[in-house]
Amino acid sequence: MFQIKNLPFLLERKKYEVLIFALIVHLYAGVFFENLNLYIIYFWPLSILFLGLSSVGVFREKGRWKIITKNTLLVVVIILPVSHPFLKDHVLFMQVLSLLYVSFFSLIFWEVMKFLIRPSYVNADIIFAAGCGYFLLVEISVFLLQFMYYNHPGSIANVDASKLASTYIDLVYFASVIQTSIGFGDITPSFHTTKLATSFLGVLSQLYNVLLVGILISKFSSRINSKS
Repeated sequence: MFQIKNLPFLLERKKYEVLIFALIVHLYAGVFFENLNLYIIYFWPLSILFLGLSSVGVFREKGRWKIITKNTLLVVVIILPVSHPFLKDHVLFMQVLSLLYVSFFSLIFWEVMKFLIRPSYVNADIIFAAGCGYFLLVEISVFLLQFMYYNHPGSIANVDASKLASTYIDLVYFASVIQTSIGFGDITPSFHTTKLATSFLGVLSQLYNVLLVGILISKFSSRINSKS
């Protein structure tokens, strides 16, 4: 049976497994909620708290100021969703919320990428960290697009703006489509800024895939050469 005293061990030794699970929960758990108001008011802040705890291991021994920055961003990105029932009609609130999330996930993505590049071996941590990087790019894309959407309403066509949760879920869907290069075409950028941002995010996701393949091949090659 899992005990609380085992939590630090889990967050440190299984940090990438826990982080990838937390990212998937945060992005896609809405599929289990018929009531989106319940989802956005209660589950969303809890999923962010879980995500913040899951990222603790990534920042172990990373320097005092980096940890302070990460913890400050975590506190802010937890407080803001709790405040959204009172401030959701304020465009500035949604813009600030979106940019803080972009900063939060970008910081975690940077640490994950540094880990992927450093070792000369392939193990479970490398595989799970690679998956974390993929879903972190989706998170960054979601909140960058959300900032642009609230900055210029209508800049992304066919997004459901009736509820905050509906808008968020549509943008998760759109960001996932960009990341996978599926291109269904039901949600599309309709302003030059979002068209360029969508193009950039698509190129960035492909660049990540290319770099990831190169990193994994080089690690496999180093392992084979070391055994020769």
